[in-house]
Amino acid sequence: MDKKILLEMKHITKRFQGVTALDKVSFNAYEGEILALCGENGAGKSTLMKILSGSYPETSYEGEIYINGEKCHFMDPAQSEKMGIGMIYQEISMHLDMTVAENLFIGRWPMKGRQVDWKKMNAKAKEYLDLVGLDIEPDDILRRLGASQQQLVSIARALSKDLKILVLDEPTSPLTQKESKILFQILQSLKERGIACILITHKMDEVFQNADRVTVLRDGKSVASYLLEETDEKRIVADMVGREITNFYPKEKVPISGPIMEVKDFSVPHPSIPDRKIIDNVSFTLHKGEILGIAGLVGAGRSELVNAIFGKEPKLSGKVYINGREVQIKSPFDAMKHGMALLTEERKKDGIISGMSIRENITLPLLKMVSQRGVLNFKKERELSGKYFESLNVKAPGTDTLVGQLSGGNQQKVVLGKWIAREPQILILDEPTRGIDVGAKYEIYKIIVDLARQGKGVIMISSELPELLSMADRIMVISDQKIRGTLSAEEATQQKVMELSALSGNNIA
Repeated sequence: MDKKILLEMKHITKRFQGVTALDKVSFNAYEGEILALCGENGAGKSTLMKILSGSYPETSYEGEIYINGEKCHFMDPAQSEKMGIGMIYQEISMHLDMTVAENLFIGRWPMKGRQVDWKKMNAKAKEYLDLVGLDIEPDDILRRLGASQQQLVSIARALSKDLKILVLDEPTSPLTQKESKILFQILQSLKERGIACILITHKMDEVFQNADRVTVLRDGKSVASYLLEETDEKRIVADMVGREITNFYPKEKVPISGPIMEVKDFSVPHPSIPDRKIIDNVSFTLHKGEILGIAGLVGAGRSELVNAIFGKEPKLSGKVYINGREVQIKSPFDAMKHGMALLTEERKKDGIISGMSIRENITLPLLKMVSQRGVLNFKKERELSGKYFESLNVKAPGTDTLVGQLSGGNQQKVVLGKWIAREPQILILDEPTRGIDVGAKYEIYKIIVDLARQGKGVIMISSELPELLSMADRIMVISDQKIRGTLSAEEATQQKVMELSALSGNNIA
């Protein structure tokens, strides 16, 4: 490659409490390229980028960073930003109660004398919002925006700075297909300006459609680097997991029997628009041993439906029957009492307590099982948490490890373990593999199939159609408040699901 090296990270080693997260990793990025950084959760990708961003100061790791041949000494993110490094994180890191414009230029607000020049700031903000295709006002409060809009604001903020290197950590996780397309168009324009874009993603289609090169990390070491035309998906995945995966979806045919849950005439209020429904009078049945997929565009109401069934969010009307008997579910406690479990879309928000250990997180909903007369039995707690720690193959030194120190895939396994330990009849999984690497996905798929084999009923919401098409026995498609169709595994195709997803009450004969 005859392009100039813009970034060099040499022999980077980083340790956490005796665990080596990065082991002498060396890494280059060239000007005017999109470089994909791939690896399993826990491989060290985010840690490496946090070092580049200054989030981990120079004194906390070994190794050297050079930008345009100049050695850098980053003690905080401000010093990294000054050298032209922009970061877009998977988790939104902005001030939710400030306006969009305030977030875009925080620390750089234009001044008129001793006062903020609001007119100038809002006008400049509008330029960057237009650049990322966001039709919102600069004075909108960030908290009132959806997750995908907030992510696009964070991208606009990065673009508003004098960039040399832009790092994007799973940037499309909350984005729609249309928004993702706009993002990659922006990256192509940055590339043409000589900016290096480092893309951390688990989505192989994003890598092969947009990147020029790929570097693979495994277990804290850099193991391979390729031009995209010199490799393929199987090679990259084998480098990531240390073995070849021939079947990405370990789905098996298991016996499906009678109904385990029936949902009748369910209506759910819109979370942000008063006097409007997001789900209107829907009914469906879940069978024992079945994996029922729920598809639909972002905002179609998939999460709102299952949250209302579980008692996490309010409903307007509707009944739930479990094993033929009507049950009253007014709270998650009621749902759990009736053998239901819900793995939510946002694990960091309401799936884990990051400051607690793996052991404590797994046993938190099971305190009655590991205590007697209000006194915790530590031996029982260790035995129970250890059982699921082992069976789910959580990668951590032990069950006393804080969940906040785990990679996203291992955090997801802990959330799964917490619910599976309750031995539910019905397990609802909302985006169970979002932001998770190929190897961890495969393990989670195997767990889901095993639960179906045990006769459990599984509901699986996913925005990744290949996942639903490969794992679900039936796919129920929600659009414009209604179920627009239910497809068997045999008849379901990506085209049919997308056609149903686009239906509304206005275009049904």
